[in-house]
Amino acid sequence: QPAVLLCGQLLHCLEGEDNDIEPSLYTVKAVLILDNDGERLYAKYYDGTYPSVKEQKAFEKNIFSKTHRTDSEIALLEGLTVVYKSNIDLFFYVIGSSHENELMLMAVLNCLFDSLSQMLRKNVERRALLENMEGLFLAVDEIVDGGVILESDPQQVVHRVALRGEDVPYSEQTVTQVLQSAKEQIKWSLLR
Repeated sequence: QPAVLLCGQLLHCLEGEDNDIEPSLYTVKAVLILDNDGERLYAKYYDGTYPSVKEQKAFEKNIFSKTHRTDSEIALLEGLTVVYKSNIDLFFYVIGSSHENELMLMAVLNCLFDSLSQMLRKNVERRALLENMEGLFLAVDEIVDGGVILESDPQQVVHRVALRGEDVPYSEQTVTQVLQSAKEQIKWSLLR
């Protein structure tokens, strides 16, 4: 009986005139990583809110100027919800609509940061990130796809990135990677 009452109240709230927003799986509008000068290191936009690179760069400059000196984790900016975190010389941002659940966006942000922390062996800084950009691309693709949150467990993300990294065809590997792979195969054949 109380559950039916609660469901009825919830439906009434959802159908109310104040709440004309349709629920959507498309939670994330963008994922950004900026350096301590506000320059873009990584940016992936999932909708047409900022269609041109010029508009994206202006938004990134604005978001950085409003957030780089504060200790809070959430901001409302240009009609968007922005959750962010800084570490040494990097600023991580996850952006959603103004009606989006901040906890969901924060889960994405924490998953991204914790995944990178594990992948970079707790050395989450600009130089290490630039040296491992392919891992960053794979991690973001495992966490968010087209604005839909796929994963929020950093352990799963790191595991999947490691699996995808091993399956790279020889044509897409660097010479160093191919030589390393050949050395390991020779070593294992000699040890048998």
